[in-house]
Amino acid sequence: GEAPDRPQVELVAGPAAPPPAEIHLRGLTVEEALRRLEAYLDDAYLAGISPVRVVHGRGTGTLRRAVREFLGRHPLVSQFRPAEEFAGGDGVTVVELAARPGVALRR
Repeated sequence: GEAPDRPQVELVAGPAAPPPAEIHLRGLTVEEALRRLEAYLDDAYLAGISPVRVVHGRGTGTLRRAVREFLGRHPLVSQFRPAEEFAGGDGVTVVELAARPGVALRR
């Protein structure tokens, strides 16, 4: 049989894996989207990733407005802007995060 005391090896990316450089929020409620965005910005900041892309879609504009209002108040956000038209235009917001002291940004 199997030795019960052998540790199982899990090939799952743990917290050491940096987050992707974009997050997709399309189709979520504003509340859920902002909750995910907040956690994502923290992760990206800690990993030294900037800029990041927030994909909220064009839709009715409700999510886009809520996301940009949230970004405007967020302490880790230095600036944000709509993506270039070829890169998603108004359906995507590009976010520059504040630099962490002593950490070089990965580009």
